[in-house]
Amino acid sequence: MLDRLRHSGIRFLLCPITLPSLSRPYPRSSVLPEATRTIRIGTNVLNNDLRHPVLVAREAATVDLLTNGRLELGLGAGSMRSEYEQAGLHFDRGAIRVERLTEAVKIIKGLLEGKRLTFAGQYYKITDHIVFPPPIQKPNPPILIGGNGSRLLSLAAAQADIVGLSGITFRNGGAAPPDLSAWQVSGVDERVRLIREIAGEERFAKIELNALVQRVIVTEDRRRSAEELTARWTQLSADDILRSPYVLIGTVEEIIESLSAYRERWGISYYSVHEPYMAAFAPVVARLAGT
Repeated sequence: MLDRLRHSGIRFLLCPITLPSLSRPYPRSSVLPEATRTIRIGTNVLNNDLRHPVLVAREAATVDLLTNGRLELGLGAGSMRSEYEQAGLHFDRGAIRVERLTEAVKIIKGLLEGKRLTFAGQYYKITDHIVFPPPIQKPNPPILIGGNGSRLLSLAAAQADIVGLSGITFRNGGAAPPDLSAWQVSGVDERVRLIREIAGEERFAKIELNALVQRVIVTEDRRRSAEELTARWTQLSADDILRSPYVLIGTVEEIIESLSAYRERWGISYYSVHEPYMAAFAPVVARLAGT
């Protein structure tokens, strides 16, 4: 589950580690309201193929009710073959997974909007179903759809409240090294341009753009740290890494400057940070909060 903070117009989503295939995010979220009163709670992201959309909608409505309207629902098409193999599921090609997610999003949004839903698609069939009690947030809890491919980002641009940019293409279901070419400035430009084109200017103005941060390094020598990372990320140069919204390197002040630059260029105002980098990132949050 995910906690998020908002400071100076930039949001941060802090991601505790869970086992991706076996985690149970909704039961966990049911106890979080007891520990927090204002922090929003969400998923980033649920693999659509591991859960039926009716179940997702019912549990999402319950969590939104328990958290007094603080749920943010993150959805994805699935990308890791190992998750499917562990669950005994067939790993379809990406286009089919996105088609299935497209149907699921229609079902989930319809149910969370309080509709009595009948739906007949290629992958799902729903008959006269309604979710009760409904969620608090209207018309529905914010939906984040995250990924990197053009099909998935087109779906997100058309249907999501928040578009999550990962910049990663998993090759051969995660069996081969991932393609990180979309971390380059040109790759981010291309994806934001696609989202804007599919959404249209009026809708694009209402969409929030999120970036999934893969590394946070607070250092006085950002170039050296970036050069060291090129040994791991061989597709990228040090300059690529330093200019990428998916990697935050530098002093606290330099990282804040980077966040501002990314917001100015791409409109990215929301960052997901993995648990191993929470401590490193904490001074950035504190500085932006003015504490």
